[in-house]
Amino acid sequence: MAILLPARTKYRKVQKGRIYGNAKGGAELAFGDFGMQVLERGRISAAQLEAARVAINRHLKRKGKMWMRVFPHKPITRKPAETRMGKGKGSVEYWVAVVKPGVILFEIAGVSLAIAREAMALADRKLGLRCRFLSREVLAERF
Repeated sequence: MAILLPARTKYRKVQKGRIYGNAKGGAELAFGDFGMQVLERGRISAAQLEAARVAINRHLKRKGKMWMRVFPHKPITRKPAETRMGKGKGSVEYWVAVVKPGVILFEIAGVSLAIAREAMALADRKLGLRCRFLSREVLAERF
């Protein structure tokens, strides 16, 4: 399993920050016919994203095409256990993708609705946030 992380960053460590508001971009289906949209704000670790991606690809069995629309750009640091306060910020432990409600995580094209729905359900179980399934046909009927 290849861990997802940026090839290089301007700064090694970043501040925690807060996640406010809803998605400004990346909230529409852009590539595929089906998508998985996150409904909560939070962080998705690189390991969770990779597990979800593998689950989708295994279910598709080389049929169709899959796009991953988010990437873990934010490093999360942690100090070792039983370490006294001070002595600076801890080392980078893992990487996360910061998501807001409305962001599309994955898109699929070239498969049937049933296969796409099942693949997204498998991927949803790997993530710690609530997500919903989107399809172009359903979105077209609404408007």
